[in-house]
Amino acid sequence: MLAPPRTVVRREAGLYALEQALQRRGFRYVAGADEAGRGACAGPLVAAAAILPEGKRGEVPGLADSKLLTPAARERVYDEVVARALAWSVMIIPPTEVDARGLHVCNLAAMRRALASLTVRPEYVLTDGFPVDGLGVPGLAVWKGDRVAACVAAASVLAKVTRDRLMVELDTKFPHYGFAVHKGYITDEHSAALTRHGPCAEHRFSYVNVAAASGRGNRPPRARRPADPAAFVAPSLFDTVVPPVAALPSVGAVPSVGAVPSVPVSGGAADSSPDGGSVTVPLLIPGAAEGTVGVASGEQPQPSPSVGEDEAMEGETR
Repeated sequence: MLAPPRTVVRREAGLYALEQALQRRGFRYVAGADEAGRGACAGPLVAAAAILPEGKRGEVPGLADSKLLTPAARERVYDEVVARALAWSVMIIPPTEVDARGLHVCNLAAMRRALASLTVRPEYVLTDGFPVDGLGVPGLAVWKGDRVAACVAAASVLAKVTRDRLMVELDTKFPHYGFAVHKGYITDEHSAALTRHGPCAEHRFSYVNVAAASGRGNRPPRARRPADPAAFVAPSLFDTVVPPVAALPSVGAVPSVGAVPSVPVSGGAADSSPDGGSVTVPLLIPGAAEGTVGVASGEQPQPSPSVGEDEAMEGETR
């Protein structure tokens, strides 16, 4: 019995080498998936998927890991990806879901849904870091995939730009926290605002730093979010009156982030809408299991609060 021919990944192809190798083996539609906001303690978790066309059209000018690009460069690359992709999709998971189901569970479910929402069915899937099962097609989890595979890098840009835009919109409703600057990640300014004003409805109460600021750190992670976060006022060390937090507005065509369990946005090269995408409201994430939610740590250097049961995110080793 003859062994199958070897698949050679050509180093000179750079970011496109892995996809080109798969395409030479007959996998024409290679999808990439990635997320943004995993390490933030406020705002939604956003996952995206993309399939780039073969050949020169699929070579996106300036494409790289979204964390290595400036905001202006990310916006330019985002437009190029939307214009060139055979299919793309974005899934938005609100902080209420992250608190209720666990970060890792939501992360995998969001990537699975983003891939399932593609208008072109992928023949092979590359994901950043975590394997995603239940796709019905072969796949590979690639360490630092957004720096290794073009389709994963494209997904990372879609997710990052979408989430940054949402956080800028949230900043107009919750101006005390500086969401437009730090995008919900832990910085000295964000930590000081949390201490002074307490968390708002868009914070993730299952995260230890938010739980500590809310005075609910002695509760299990799933029980830390108050029934009505908009009316919640944390115990304060200052003699300031904290006004009730207003409800989150809708962002563009997307319904209020807190109003639905998740909001997929998808599109492709043939779309005719101005953004190249459409919005629908899906059902709850099916079969999500209980997990352990972790401390915020991610795309920006930041000190991590220490603490017990939540020191590691579910499924991660530090």
